[in-house]
Amino acid sequence: MDGVEGRIDHLAADTKIQRLFVAALGNGTVEVVDLRSGRRSRRLRGFHEPQGLGFVASPSRLFVANGADGTCEVLHGETFTHLRTLRLSADADNVRYDPRTRRVYVGYGSGALGVRDAATGDSLDDIVLPAHPESFQLESAHSRIFVNVPDTREVVVIERAHGRSVTQWHIEDFAANYPMALDEAGHRLFIGCRHPPAVLILDDRSGGRLAAVPIDGDVDDLFYDAETGRVLASCGAGFIDVLGVTRPGRLAVIASTSSRSTST
Repeated sequence: MDGVEGRIDHLAADTKIQRLFVAALGNGTVEVVDLRSGRRSRRLRGFHEPQGLGFVASPSRLFVANGADGTCEVLHGETFTHLRTLRLSADADNVRYDPRTRRVYVGYGSGALGVRDAATGDSLDDIVLPAHPESFQLESAHSRIFVNVPDTREVVVIERAHGRSVTQWHIEDFAANYPMALDEAGHRLFIGCRHPPAVLILDDRSGGRLAAVPIDGDVDDLFYDAETGRVLASCGAGFIDVLGVTRPGRLAVIASTSSRSTST
């Protein structure tokens, strides 16, 4: 992307207006891309290591989590006027939105998920975790949150109706579990691990391991495509691995596309 230096981190999408928001962490900016033209339409400046992004359609809001100072900036989602600064603590990171409760969740600090009102940014709760959270996923049909906690090599399961952890699933023989994706209909939780490099597939009801699929190194993000049943693994080693069904009930890497190394 022209004019962007350094690492790119997380993304968020506005599916109605067809916009993609890109956290250009190393550049200190958020890049707004028009998906219809494939071109950048705007550059938002003034952030401090922007990492996580969350877009809310109504009322239109863009949440930008800053890793350097632990803040989360709230912008109007159409005019990009600054509305509010939410002060969390160091390393504000991933952002998720729950449309049922109209709440935004922000992972931050030495171990917490901040729960904020999506319209006002008001603090509603802070859910304590054993260490810094990386990727986390919210169920849409139920009320659990699955949270990767690499420092303790586990997935923490939170009941968001009560705002507390209900169980922990330890990742034996694997470490550095950063990215995550969820196949809610199939009850599968995909966990990207860097040591050794693999995608773990867990049963989201029990935490039992269904498979461990070797992939390229330094996995940074995972995406699950429900229509094709495929998983995309963005790897900092310079590849995007595609995991697909090779025989009933089994996933394996079916394609690998070279890309620029972007992870740290």
